[in-house]
Amino acid sequence: MGVAAVAVCLVAVVLAVTTVAERRGWSAPLLLTLVGIAGGYLPGVPEVHVPSEVVLLGLLPPLLYAAAIQTSLVDLGANKRNIAVLSVVLVLVTAVCVGLVVWRLLGVPLPIALAFGGIVAPPDAVAATAVARRIGLPRQIVTILEGESLFNDATALVVVRMGLLAAATAVGALEVAGQFVWASVGGIAVGIVTKLLVVRVRRLLPDSVSDTSLSFLVPWLAYLPAESLHCSGVLAVVVTGVLLGHSSPVVQSAVSRMAERITWRSVSFLLENLVFLLIGLQARGILAAVADGNLGVGALLALGAAVLSTVILVRPVVILGMLLLARHSGPLADRMRAGTLASWAGMRGVVTLAAAFTLPEDAPQRPVLVLLALVVVAGTLVLQGFSLPWLARRLQLHGPDPREDVLQAAGVMQRAVQAGQAELQRIAQKESLSDEVVRILSEQSDRRALAFWEQLGRLRPRGAVATEVSVSTEKLSTEALPTVVAVAETPAETFKRIRRSVLQVERAEVLRMRDAGAVDREVLREVLGMLDLEESLLATLAHREAVLDERLVLAPERSRGDCVHLREADAAVTPRTPQGCQACLEEGTTSWVHLRLCLTCGTVGCCDSSPRRHATAHFHATDHPVMRSFEPGEAWRWCYLDEVLG
Repeated sequence: MGVAAVAVCLVAVVLAVTTVAERRGWSAPLLLTLVGIAGGYLPGVPEVHVPSEVVLLGLLPPLLYAAAIQTSLVDLGANKRNIAVLSVVLVLVTAVCVGLVVWRLLGVPLPIALAFGGIVAPPDAVAATAVARRIGLPRQIVTILEGESLFNDATALVVVRMGLLAAATAVGALEVAGQFVWASVGGIAVGIVTKLLVVRVRRLLPDSVSDTSLSFLVPWLAYLPAESLHCSGVLAVVVTGVLLGHSSPVVQSAVSRMAERITWRSVSFLLENLVFLLIGLQARGILAAVADGNLGVGALLALGAAVLSTVILVRPVVILGMLLLARHSGPLADRMRAGTLASWAGMRGVVTLAAAFTLPEDAPQRPVLVLLALVVVAGTLVLQGFSLPWLARRLQLHGPDPREDVLQAAGVMQRAVQAGQAELQRIAQKESLSDEVVRILSEQSDRRALAFWEQLGRLRPRGAVATEVSVSTEKLSTEALPTVVAVAETPAETFKRIRRSVLQVERAEVLRMRDAGAVDREVLREVLGMLDLEESLLATLAHREAVLDERLVLAPERSRGDCVHLREADAAVTPRTPQGCQACLEEGTTSWVHLRLCLTCGTVGCCDSSPRRHATAHFHATDHPVMRSFEPGEAWRWCYLDEVLG
């Protein structure tokens, strides 16, 4: 009963604190840690000590898996060099630097000091990305931080393991290197094997419930065998999760994917936030253990400041130094701005504190080392967590414009619909479908695509944009945004509004029949499930529209440049012919290579690589200066008058 009561209280506190943090725009990990520290000193609250095995074996695998299945394998591949540098090189450099500081100032054996360096080296996945997403950072930076946080724990835990092994026995450099290679290669191999095994088992499962239940076992199916082989269990879980997430659209049904996504989002939410609360609750016991030692308050403060400073400063030195030395295309100033922000997103978390408790009980100055780990966690959360939004504003870095997201989504959906329409025509000819069936199916496909395009026309800029080229994100909501005016309700909006009203009445009628006992419960559950599914789709579209309303920001490419036409061009224009080049379609051809969109009138034209070059012809006929790429994933624009790319 006591354990159940504690669990209920912990979950209740997590829900309450995260709700407050979300409404106030605060950092949930930081607030939970502070609440935990304060709660540890409340009367009646017992001293909390979470064994390291609970975190490393019970919490870390599902946390890593939940993050890994949502991580893009393609994005990891595109940023593999940066991720490798941060997750391997930076962790090793940080471990050595911190280890030398601790060895010199605290006087512990060098292997123990290096093990402690590995303990505080890896930034936390939850803390960094939570702040990054909350303040709206560029997606490439978020991707790199996510990739780093997935793989750096493996490097750090291997360093800790090697340090503790060297402290207990005589271990040579070659043996350490061999152990590192074996941990890495073995972890990857176990992850690949686990993925293949899970895919084969999934094909034998009868329904989505069994599939989702299997997913609860996957983190430990990868972690436990890897650890038993003295490989990296962390790396095995990450590889398994990334590969399964990549193959999910092929090997899982749509129902299974939806169920697994919702389930793991809930699990991840609770575990991610719970660990920060537990970090704070353990502060009381850690401080009590240090009070019995022989170091004074002044010495502890100086030592904590030295370790925290080393942890914080090593990261920007390594990242910015490698940016200066590396050969990259593109302006150095832009790379340095992004590197500066990434170098400050080094908040530590649960792995650091859990690994600290793995230090042997007889290790010299163990209570002090555990306290230093807590200082690093709390210090980075406070210093970097509070200042990261300010730094992002100063560097003029912000996330992608939601309208750009809608434009990409619309382009992708349009391509998908075109492919589907071609398949529909093939099937219609093969099976001699009636014209009515073909028409209904075709209209349903078109409606999905048009729903995205119509979102772009909901808010239209009116007047000129701000003339300031470099404007901070603090001013985006007031000074830098164009004046907007809502346009008339689009057909898609009308459909969603009326359909929601109809759904409410339909559900009310079904519930009336339920209460009257007129229909079997299994039938009712099926009907209500269908209504819920349709309503959830409408809610998703409504959420996207709300984001567009609330996050009217300048497109990233509009934030700099000297071309007045690029600065003043609309960021969102409804295309006249989203299905392709308007002139080509009027001529009865589809021979274009790439498409361009006029940001003045919404005309879609083909590029200069296309046979008819209708985009350039449109400029010569109208003098509309700016065209942007109408290809998915591309946001560049071209001014014909100034011949400037923006």
